[in-house]
Amino acid sequence: MKFENLLAEVGGFGRYQITLMVLLVIPRVTLPFHFLLNNFIAAIPSHHCDISSLDGDDGLFGNLSQEEKMTVSVPVLEDGKHSSCQMFSEPQFHLLLNSSNSTGLPTVECQDGWVYDNSTFKNTLAMQWDLVCHQKGMNKASATIFFIGVMIGATTFGSLSDRYGRKRMLMVSYLMAICFGVASALSHSFTMFAVMRFFTGFGITGISIISIVLCVEWVDIKHRTFVGVIVSLDWSISTMVLPGIAYFIRDWRYLTITVTSPLVLAAITWRWIPESARWLLANGRLEEAHHYLSCCALANHREHNLKDISTQTLSTVIVSEDKGNRKYSYLDLIRTPKLRRLALLTGITWYGVAFTYYGISLNITGFGINLYLTQFIYGTIELPGKLMIYVSLNKLGRRYSQAGSMILTGVCIAITVVIPKDMWLPRTIVAVLGKGFSEASFTAVFLYTTELYPTVLRQNGLGYSSSVSRLGVAVAPLVSLLDEVWVALPQVLFCAVAITAGFFALLLPETRNVRLPETIDDIEQTRYPNVMLLYQLTRIATDCSAKFRVVS
Repeated sequence: MKFENLLAEVGGFGRYQITLMVLLVIPRVTLPFHFLLNNFIAAIPSHHCDISSLDGDDGLFGNLSQEEKMTVSVPVLEDGKHSSCQMFSEPQFHLLLNSSNSTGLPTVECQDGWVYDNSTFKNTLAMQWDLVCHQKGMNKASATIFFIGVMIGATTFGSLSDRYGRKRMLMVSYLMAICFGVASALSHSFTMFAVMRFFTGFGITGISIISIVLCVEWVDIKHRTFVGVIVSLDWSISTMVLPGIAYFIRDWRYLTITVTSPLVLAAITWRWIPESARWLLANGRLEEAHHYLSCCALANHREHNLKDISTQTLSTVIVSEDKGNRKYSYLDLIRTPKLRRLALLTGITWYGVAFTYYGISLNITGFGINLYLTQFIYGTIELPGKLMIYVSLNKLGRRYSQAGSMILTGVCIAITVVIPKDMWLPRTIVAVLGKGFSEASFTAVFLYTTELYPTVLRQNGLGYSSSVSRLGVAVAPLVSLLDEVWVALPQVLFCAVAITAGFFALLLPETRNVRLPETIDDIEQTRYPNVMLLYQLTRIATDCSAKFRVVS
């Protein structure tokens, strides 16, 4: 008997699975809150040098209006705005008569700090520790530090979840995220904040990779796509809710504590979350597996179907070469040829998906409209994106859906490069479409990867893939700094990575309507698409490009 048949006996999708999904919504709503938090807590408001110390220099300066003080103290840039990082070495009173004659006057870096516009934000990291001008990179680095923690956490929780179980490590993830999330809000220095955010990312990533595996391992083949997409809806809804919370809570300390608070409720409800019966059977823990299967049958009103299935009978459901005595690690991902290929391809795919998604998501200030509104629109477009990918996953399959959504994301990014910045409306529309496609690719890759790896290595595989993706996420905020080299360079890089990763995704095997693999042997029997497919697609793309150049 296969596990899929056993699951059908106790109910592959019923009250038990729905309850599990609802319980996991509570912690999952915090994921986009923390992953996109830097858009608000690390925002840099308008600012200029603090010139209040000049009030006592002489009577003339003290009698000037604020606008006149700015005129004689801070140079004006070509766009007509006052400089954010420079001030005159001494007040230039003659500018009151001719303000346009300021070229060549001696300037210095801000001497006494900065004054910030607090009409949008009451307090941010930049305002708290003056992370502007020459320290602007530190502000960007705060997101990178968080995602490095996510990257290492994904590797750690992936391995520990396959070794010690999904449920136990889920609680560890809850506790770490709560403790370090609150500690980061109470930080008294940027160094302390960076360390606490690193460990917050380390802890919270466990929620991401464990929750999706738990849901998929408890449902039958027929409902896997539905569950994979429905579970991801909490991300989109929370992405829409986040700007509303940030709008009313404009101090970064209180905002950080607020978005962490749902995890307290998650920790309370953890006791009702079941362990994965698949994992228990694969590890030889038959009595515990029988207990959870009995609970599932009872909740789904199928208890009569489990009467003839004893604990001993379960030993034949998942037949592993090690009889459940072996502990698997990341080294097992490279021990056999097809697992090595699978690890390489999923790593490239995940890197491209995450690098592109966060390249778009962490750049919400460049389209000429309100920060909060842009974030809300980005969240809203994810809903039709998920509907689209749900239909596509069922009709086209996992492989073409994954590759297509990534390539379309790259195309949208390429279009935004050629649209002038002053045309903010079409730029925003195309960027929002790209955001929808990128979210579709992220929804697909979680489900796809969960189906690709065997039960004995599923969390290791997802942890490894997620870790590689977080490397891309960690790099994404820093790539945006390359606009100082060439304005379009960050977008060009995001576009190239998305399209390249999309082509590599075509080399993965199809998993639609296929039972989940349980052992490494199941993977080694899998057939992969021929690499010639990628070569042929590349040739077609090259020929089309050449014909386009000839025509133009």
